[in-house]
Amino acid sequence: MKLPLQQLKSIAVAAAGLVAAGAGGVELSGLPPSGSPPSGLAASPAEAPARLDDGRGTATTRGVKITPEQERATERGLAWLAREQNTDGSWTAAVGFKLNNSYRSTSSAAAHVGVTSLAGIAFLAGGHLPGRGEYGEALDRAVDFVLGCVQEDGYITFAGTRMYSHAFATLFLAEIYGMTHREDVRLRLQKAVDFIVKCQNEEGGWRYVPLARESDMSIVVCQVLALRAARNIGIRVPKSTVDLAIRYVVDSAVTGNQRRSVRYSALGTFSYQRQAQSRSTFPLTSAGVTALNGLGIYSDELIDRGIDFLNSQFDSFNRRYGAVGHYFFWYGHYYGVQAMYTKGGHDWVNYFTRLRELLIRYQRADGSWPNETGPGGAFSTAMACLILEIPYDFLPIFHR
Repeated sequence: MKLPLQQLKSIAVAAAGLVAAGAGGVELSGLPPSGSPPSGLAASPAEAPARLDDGRGTATTRGVKITPEQERATERGLAWLAREQNTDGSWTAAVGFKLNNSYRSTSSAAAHVGVTSLAGIAFLAGGHLPGRGEYGEALDRAVDFVLGCVQEDGYITFAGTRMYSHAFATLFLAEIYGMTHREDVRLRLQKAVDFIVKCQNEEGGWRYVPLARESDMSIVVCQVLALRAARNIGIRVPKSTVDLAIRYVVDSAVTGNQRRSVRYSALGTFSYQRQAQSRSTFPLTSAGVTALNGLGIYSDELIDRGIDFLNSQFDSFNRRYGAVGHYFFWYGHYYGVQAMYTKGGHDWVNYFTRLRELLIRYQRADGSWPNETGPGGAFSTAMACLILEIPYDFLPIFHR
């Protein structure tokens, strides 16, 4: 049985507030000319949005009511994930990498530390806690598996997974540590964060493999959110790492001032890489906006333009990738919904309610969601649950 909503909410807010009590703030430099310097990466408890009860048993978050259909879809998705968990705590998925619009598997069915971490975060975002309640044991086993994948140098990898998975695993451990204060988690989490810091290149970004000289936005946003979550609960993150990442993300925005071909980029988007001929897409733009938010930038023309682009392309993107559950669809909306949640107002309400309708429609009879191109059903189902759970407002990483 889950803990009462208000008790769970108190735990989430307390985790978000740890840094205010013990770790202090960070001044960020290297901001774009149009931005104002944020006060730091730390989430403040006073800023954490409240989940309110409207008196009829339906919660409302920033104008979005959590519907019974949404809750049932989420519960069915989590139940499917619980049934699919391996005895060692992992979830099986195809280990591989993106290749243009396809996904090339290097191992078609392996214990996948990145997907395991996403599944674990999905349970946390649904209000479940390790060691307690309906899915407490499942979470404990997931934590043990991920901890077992932390290498001596801090790299979190298993069966050939790469920096995507390292970032998701670091994020998962950060949320776990914020709730449990386990010393074994803290020690390995700090090593994982140090590894991200070490792997940042001169551009300010990261790529698929450690210590790569090039960067791309899809990898950068993962590392940024992992660092943000870790910093929120008192883990050391150097200011210089944040400054470099800000500059990379800002330089990847398509502003009209760069020498870019309109064939590859549209105004308001974020590009895959900083090169002039690099493409820009819906998922990359959602990643760029969310990366800026994760770096402490909330009010900026780059963000407003990115939000406008996401709204304008919402329908065409879904028609192309939604029904088949392409991995573009899942990671595009995983970051897109976070960008809109942080933006708030009509943009958030309109985006989420339309996406929720699609997700409920796409859910399969067994509770899972499709992923014809990508790591597989555990990945897509974890992503779908996370998207539907954002209005539940349990995880500090989703707070401004």
